[in-house]
Amino acid sequence: MAERFFANMYPEAKLLNSCIDLYNHMKQKPKTILHYPQLDTVLMVERFIWKHSGEYKRKSLWQRLPKKVMYQTFCVIIDYLLYSGKIAADKKGTLCWIWNPELVDKYLKKPHLRAK
Repeated sequence: MAERFFANMYPEAKLLNSCIDLYNHMKQKPKTILHYPQLDTVLMVERFIWKHSGEYKRKSLWQRLPKKVMYQTFCVIIDYLLYSGKIAADKKGTLCWIWNPELVDKYLKKPHLRAK
């Protein structure tokens, strides 16, 4: 109840709450990974998400991949892409490609944005 009050009163409280949720999620016991993906599989999933950005949710994207991949392996790839900041998921669970290296290079070249 108090969290809702603070979130309404202070917009940055929402960000703090989501950071706390992310921290608690990361503290959980790591899952045992049955099969690590090969590089060509990761690249195939990256390309498919890039081409079909914002069209599919996780399971429907897995079903439409050009090559069959174990679902556990697919989940490892999606978790990696989410963690590395290449993709994002909206509230509905739709996966979107957000990585833009040209824009990153553009901002890295600006001296007033560098850490001192």
